[in-house]
Amino acid sequence: MNTLADIFGANAPAVIVPGGRAVCHTELREAIERASSGFEHGQPVAIVLGNSLEFLVTFLAVTRAGGIAAPLNPAYTEDEFHFYMQDLGCRQLVTAPDNVAARAAARRLNIPETTTAKRAASDASRPDDVALLLHTSGTTSRPKAVPLTHANLMASVKSIVATYTLTPDDVALLVMPLFHVHGLIGVALATLSSGGTLVVPPKFSASQFWSAQRETRATWYSAVPTIHQVLLQRADEDGALRRSFRFIRSSSAALAPATQRQLEDRFGAPALQAYGMTEGAHQIASNPLPPGERVPGSVGHGTGVEITIGDGGEVLLRGPNVTAGYLRNPEANAAAFVDGWFRTGDQGVLDEKGRLKLTGRLKELINRGGEKISPLEVDAVLLQHPAVAEAVCFGAPDVKYGEVVHAAVVLKKDCDAETLRAFCREHLAEFKVPTRVHVTDHVPRTATGKIQRRHVAAVFQSR
Repeated sequence: MNTLADIFGANAPAVIVPGGRAVCHTELREAIERASSGFEHGQPVAIVLGNSLEFLVTFLAVTRAGGIAAPLNPAYTEDEFHFYMQDLGCRQLVTAPDNVAARAAARRLNIPETTTAKRAASDASRPDDVALLLHTSGTTSRPKAVPLTHANLMASVKSIVATYTLTPDDVALLVMPLFHVHGLIGVALATLSSGGTLVVPPKFSASQFWSAQRETRATWYSAVPTIHQVLLQRADEDGALRRSFRFIRSSSAALAPATQRQLEDRFGAPALQAYGMTEGAHQIASNPLPPGERVPGSVGHGTGVEITIGDGGEVLLRGPNVTAGYLRNPEANAAAFVDGWFRTGDQGVLDEKGRLKLTGRLKELINRGGEKISPLEVDAVLLQHPAVAEAVCFGAPDVKYGEVVHAAVVLKKDCDAETLRAFCREHLAEFKVPTRVHVTDHVPRTATGKIQRRHVAAVFQSR
């Protein structure tokens, strides 16, 4: 298998939408072939759709035609859509009729909405073609665009299938969004590539999770720790099974050893923590299935990549799944690579058996339940408000999400915290909006007059 056009398995169920019929691999492939004639080789296409069969068909049709899929969070504001579509050079938009913000942004940029043709088109994709463009929040206010080729994606998919020994007998229950590498690559593409079945509810619903698992006989699911915690909290109320999945996977944020034990004890399945990032086409390392040893607090061995530890304890990567570099960003690329190794910005150690344990991060990104947020992006929005003189955002600990956004602001005219949060909500997706705004007379600085976010965070979290 060299491109995403090759991922389909036998004539068995491929996608099940709860409440609808199952679509087999052959039917899915035929739908993709018909839809692919609506897209052009090398052209970025913004895909703004929720989790659905339509998303999967659109994504795979774009990439089959040699186009570049650019999935975007449907919850973005018009300003965010405008930035991302413009930055990626999107030439087409596929979205739902009720997504007013995405359609308005596309009109401002003269990007047409696409109605796919109904004739078959030949496969125009090549392994070295860019298949996927995603933004990742950087340490500057400008998010960086990550191009991933078919070869990058297929390398990651193959290692995921091998890590969890996925087969046509496996059924994955999708709970993560398809616009994110976790849901798209880690679950959807890996499942289809193995010939397995993907269950696609429109969104995660804790109250419907176990009924969907029983009805479809799902053998695994993958989620951020926040979702695992919600399922544990409701387990007895929802009648969760004591012996459920073949395995449970956790990624995109650190899984606490206590949560890992609770998952295994309550749901009767091994809980495997994995480590991934957009620049690595998702999976980089994972704990193994039994009888392999699962070490609490470790993300296991590298999967299809080489891992080493560089200066300052930074985790460095190289392998066929790692992006060749950010899009049109030579400064970021110069900083991101050293002697052919990609600098992750995460800190870690390798034990005597080569297992990776993450110990911190060099980047200032805020990890809210797996969503990476640049504090400078939120700073920039707050500073647009006429009452704000200074703004410094930082991550604050949170039981549910791991971290949430807080902000310290200095005002130059009367205003209150809720007004500022409402202003942020007009320009940012809800998950980026500060949970708390600390209004202060001055922002703490170091002895040399610099602002260090970790110092600001320590001051305001103690209040």
